[in-house]
Amino acid sequence: MRKIRLGRTNLKVSRVGIGGIPLQRPSEKEAIEVVQHALDNGINIIDTSIGYGESEIRTGKAIVGQRDDVIIITRTSVTDGKRMTEHLEKSMKQLQTDFIDIYEMHNISTAEEYDEVIAEGGSLEAMLKAKEQGKIGFLGFTSHCIETMLKAVKSELFDVILFPFNFVNNEAEEKLVPLTKKLDIGFTAMKPFAGGRLDDVNLVMKYLLQFDNVVPVPGVEKKEEIDQILQIVNGDWEITSTDEQKIANIRKELSDPFCQWCGYCAPGCPQEIYMPLVINAESMWKLWPHESNVKRYKDILVAAKTCTDYGECEEKCPYNLPVRDLMDEGIKFIESKLEI
Repeated sequence: MRKIRLGRTNLKVSRVGIGGIPLQRPSEKEAIEVVQHALDNGINIIDTSIGYGESEIRTGKAIVGQRDDVIIITRTSVTDGKRMTEHLEKSMKQLQTDFIDIYEMHNISTAEEYDEVIAEGGSLEAMLKAKEQGKIGFLGFTSHCIETMLKAVKSELFDVILFPFNFVNNEAEEKLVPLTKKLDIGFTAMKPFAGGRLDDVNLVMKYLLQFDNVVPVPGVEKKEEIDQILQIVNGDWEITSTDEQKIANIRKELSDPFCQWCGYCAPGCPQEIYMPLVINAESMWKLWPHESNVKRYKDILVAAKTCTDYGECEEKCPYNLPVRDLMDEGIKFIESKLEI
């Protein structure tokens, strides 16, 4: 597979990486096989996080004996330096390594959070110390907020960024792609499939591959998904006029902000509701066989109806969505389909 230079890190990375969130869903054996399948086919960049359940542990088991051939990206969302150091040590243990190639501050969306990161005793200070100790190769920064990300990029404190980028959520095309290229900062792209709303692998990948400094890191949980992606990446692709028209049509259809399954709304919910399951009920209806998943839909409905309208979920949403209103819509959709 063709490799590109990841900005000033000078790391040679595969044209596409894999994201580790979905590695929580299959069995451990299947998840390990997925990672190894990616490595066997030339993918050398794996994106995970201490916050992704079993993802780090499974990735660590998958790369045993191949550590030198893999570029690991992991991260934490804590802004306190002491806690960041604790998270780094735990990540290294789970990944079975004594070195993280790229360690990132995760989902720093507000100005207040950014200030905490760069303050004395904050996570940036701890990251720099860990780098001096040889535990981190390069520093990274992730956000869902364009203003915060621009601030981080312009500071030139970070070597690599991770930001949502697809042909529907494409504000990065004008604001981040040229800037990171100018400043020689590596750009990895999360949510290339817009959190599951886009399903045309051909369009998704061709759109992103046209930006020669951007490395998409789609989340995968099946070998077949990797094969579909690599068929395009390794082929003689080009965006045709037909592709452009399809992209324009989909953009029009999905022009309103939508839930991208980031899950940041859920932690701290008094009723322990996982809101994306409710909000995305309609799209899930298309993916899950209805007859064999009636109980699953009923369980989602029962959980959703325990909502006490607490409201903190909306404050946490990086896309500023009306989470409670969208929850109500999801409940009504499930009720209509189950004829309740």
